[in-house]
Amino acid sequence: MSERDRSQFVRILHRAFALLVALVLVAGATLWAPATAAPQKPLTLAILHFSIIKGTTWSGAHHRAAQRIAQKYPNVRYVYREEVGPDATVPYAKELIAQGANIVVGNAEFIGLPLATIADQYPNVYFASVIASDLTRKRNFIRFFPRQYQALYLEGLIAGALTRTGNIGIVSAFPNVQVMRRQAGFFLGVQDAAKVLGKKVNVYVKYVGDWYKPTEEREVAQTLVSQYKVDVITQQTDSGSPLDVAQERKIWFVGKDMDVVGFYGWSSTDTVAVSFDTRWEVLYEHMIKEYLAGNRNPKTLLYLGLRDTMTLADGAVVPTVDIMNNNKVGLDAISPKARPLIPEAILKLVAQRREQMMKGQWDPFFEHAFVSNGTGLALKDTPIPPKGTVVKKARQMPSDEWLLGKFNFDLEGMTILK
Repeated sequence: MSERDRSQFVRILHRAFALLVALVLVAGATLWAPATAAPQKPLTLAILHFSIIKGTTWSGAHHRAAQRIAQKYPNVRYVYREEVGPDATVPYAKELIAQGANIVVGNAEFIGLPLATIADQYPNVYFASVIASDLTRKRNFIRFFPRQYQALYLEGLIAGALTRTGNIGIVSAFPNVQVMRRQAGFFLGVQDAAKVLGKKVNVYVKYVGDWYKPTEEREVAQTLVSQYKVDVITQQTDSGSPLDVAQERKIWFVGKDMDVVGFYGWSSTDTVAVSFDTRWEVLYEHMIKEYLAGNRNPKTLLYLGLRDTMTLADGAVVPTVDIMNNNKVGLDAISPKARPLIPEAILKLVAQRREQMMKGQWDPFFEHAFVSNGTGLALKDTPIPPKGTVVKKARQMPSDEWLLGKFNFDLEGMTILK
């Protein structure tokens, strides 16, 4: 081969090699380039609130949850109706579906159950209802509730350590499974604190007759303080009246459903020892993800707790429930004024149990026996167990269905006032 031919051959090889390198780089760039996110489908989340939103811990928490969902998912639109009664559920639901609602929620069972009657008419819509005790479900009718009893147990530990009179009061709505299950979680925490500290603590429960009765709630709170000498008070109702009484009487208040100091600015940590905060958005996100995935057979019973989380738009990771106060969580949620009054053994126990529940390693309803107080609410086919009956032994976990639908008695040792 001549020198000229050899030079031309080398130039051809160089060009071929350069072309091969270019092809490899292009292929590699295609292979390793970040995938462009497919545009998400628009979705409308509609919530029917049984009460007003402003100034309530229950509907207020649901409203905040939906707002957080909309902040995280720009494709999700949130619409709602307030003060919905059961007769208005179906008309409002149909109106919202006509306006594009894909998921329709009743945020209380008595207004949510009517949604089951129209679920078959709208097979492409998810319907959902909070559980009180009825567990009716359909393919596209989802029932849900948070494991609030886990956070209530932690509150009970704190309340049991704070009381100096040995008397704690609960302003409660009316006897029902949801209330008795939540009060049981709180009571077990109080009793565990009393056991650690070697003292006796009484828990008094007095009912007002409904969820939202501000005047009656105030009267019951005043009775508990005046007649039963409670120096720590909590509630299973929805108005701010018990908190007002605690502030006026200068006793400790333990909150429910929301961080009432950090979110609403009600009172301060001088009165609010701790609250538990419910993040309904964790449950709503589960439904939304299933809907956007096109799942025609979603999970129809959701009972999520401290081990189940959601990442909010700002990057914060929140479990379904947690103790919270003035925008702080965990031990930091305990009022700076209250914390020095709580023995170190209880503080360590609060931190330990919270961490264990977040990891799914411990649960108060597994650990403790359920012994009936002989009081409660007789259900169809489920009478109130006689006083002293061991309904569940220690270190056995009841089924979700039993906890949500059959827990119809108070635990032994509670005092239910007339």
